[in-house]
Amino acid sequence: MNPFGLPWLELCLVVPLIGAAYVGFVDDALQRSRWCLGFAGATLACTLMTCAGYYAGHSPAIAAWWPWDWADRTILAVDTVSAPLLPLVALLHLLTALATARTKMGRFSFAGLLVGAAVRLAAFACVAPWPLIGLLALDAVLPYFEIRRRGRPARLYAIHAGLFVVLLGAGWACVDAAAEVGSVLMLAAVLVRTGAVPAHVWVTDLFEKLPFGSALLVVTPLAGVYAAVRLVLPVAPEWTLEAFGILALGTAAYAAGRGVVEHDARRFFAYLFVSHASLVLVGLGLHTPIAVTGALVMWMSSAVSLTGLGLTLRAIEARVGSLSLKDFRGLYSQSPALAICFLLTGLAAVGFPGTSGFVAAELLLDEAVGSHEAVGLVVVLTAAVNGIGVVRAYLMLFTGCRHVTGVALWITPRERVAVLTLVALILGGGLFPQTYLETRHSAARAVLRERHDKLKQVEDARNP
Repeated sequence: MNPFGLPWLELCLVVPLIGAAYVGFVDDALQRSRWCLGFAGATLACTLMTCAGYYAGHSPAIAAWWPWDWADRTILAVDTVSAPLLPLVALLHLLTALATARTKMGRFSFAGLLVGAAVRLAAFACVAPWPLIGLLALDAVLPYFEIRRRGRPARLYAIHAGLFVVLLGAGWACVDAAAEVGSVLMLAAVLVRTGAVPAHVWVTDLFEKLPFGSALLVVTPLAGVYAAVRLVLPVAPEWTLEAFGILALGTAAYAAGRGVVEHDARRFFAYLFVSHASLVLVGLGLHTPIAVTGALVMWMSSAVSLTGLGLTLRAIEARVGSLSLKDFRGLYSQSPALAICFLLTGLAAVGFPGTSGFVAAELLLDEAVGSHEAVGLVVVLTAAVNGIGVVRAYLMLFTGCRHVTGVALWITPRERVAVLTLVALILGGGLFPQTYLETRHSAARAVLRERHDKLKQVEDARNP
């Protein structure tokens, strides 16, 4: 029997939904956590089989029993863009559930985590435009209900989520009749979803209103970047991508500057995320093979490193409460493992040599300098300021007078497994980058080939 003949792609979506339905009826928090880990692990296994089947050439685009399609188009499929993203998204959800401290289990929504995993996996496997827009809209709306469930005001998030959905839908609706107008609307939607200035306020607000783990899973998969790759990049005219890149570059520099002076750890992390998401958009805006490859590599490396950094901050919060960066806390003596994990994941996020982030930053910087020296200079300064911010946060949290407490601050085995898994991916991607660089370069070529074909169709239609 061929193991790749099973409908692994569909199972990636069905398993977490079944898990969410079951976990929702479990009363004990520890049991909910264990069942969630089981279903999340099964989901990860399905995504790995889907990815392996694609690269082995055995995985069909869609199961033969899939009961419906969309205007004779496949809705769900695995291609060179999405193949490695599916295991990545599943892994982020699994490790977030694994690293949830017992003190936080009662308030953390494990059923919501599994529902979010199903929606994001469906979105990242979707290749039909309107179903993709619907899934991205659902992914943007789900945090609103989580905020309301916790009794926190959700108006600010609702405004930005609604704006994203309206702009994205309106842009695609008019892209055939007016490509430039549709592209501008969709680019605006992507900028809102990734937190570009002045729409960055929803990101900091989200980290203040939601549990750290839930907020991490909303932002770190970078769903806005996926929308840009699938919907915007293939049809956007040249000048719109140039303007898009300039706005993203300005946001990256602004967020880096704000993050380095932040006094709240969550807000610092939010600005660090906005800066990195914007740098990914800069690479897409340059739309050359090397730049797009660098953007896709940075997308994956940022998701891994920022999730590791976020889980480390979350583990510290579970021990000492909300984290301020105003004073030295001296936590190294009580929790050296967390300090090392914080420094490794933080430096990987800013492109330290030997990490996967360095490979991404090198590709992006090389193409940025080649396009314009000023763009390259801003990219370098942004990365430098982000690095200063990470080192500053490390010094504030882990150095200074020794922290004396009767509460054990050592890292737990579950947290150690979660963070060290991400660290292994970071170091492995930095020391042995060839394989995943080849896959991302292949994806970049496929995206740019699709862009060339669609723009040629538009040109032929204008000049029959």
